Amino acid sequence: MRRLSLVLDTNVVLDLLHFRDPAVEPLREALRNGRAACFGNAACRDELAHVLSYPQLKIAEDEARRILDDYAALALPCEAPASIALPQCRDPDDQKFLELAQAARADLLVTKDKALLALAKKSRRLGFRIATPAGATALFAEDQAESLSSAAGVSRTHAPPT
Repeated sequence: MRRLSLVLDTNVVLDLLHFRDPAVEPLREALRNGRAACFGNAACRDELAHVLSYPQLKIAEDEARRILDDYAALALPCEAPASIALPQCRDPDDQKFLELAQAARADLLVTKDKALLALAKKSRRLGFRIATPAGATALFAEDQAESLSSAAGVSRTHAPPT
């Protein structure tokens, strides 16, 4: 089974590390068992730190530090600049996630952001997909089924001989 490379936007990181949203549990499991690796950079970390300070979230300072520490432990660093022209995201604050996905040669940018999801079709030609957490879960299941099929010598397009 191959390891998928992921970039997680800030809302997905919050769902994973703070809110413990059950919708991202498959991501947590894939990261925990090595089926996926997450990449991050200073710009993404800075945005996370900024969001953690929003008064409406009411996140205590020690909790914010824990989340930032957990993110630092989770996200493999990738600071390389993007090399191919990228589509422009309607929200300039989200462009950093596209750049990181390209620089990290990620398989998948996981987001709930509508501006990023609107670029999903364009991202395919750049070598990575953009998906919601539910879409990422489906890809994990598909990847696992492909791995099991190839390990058993079964093609997805042909039935086994009888």
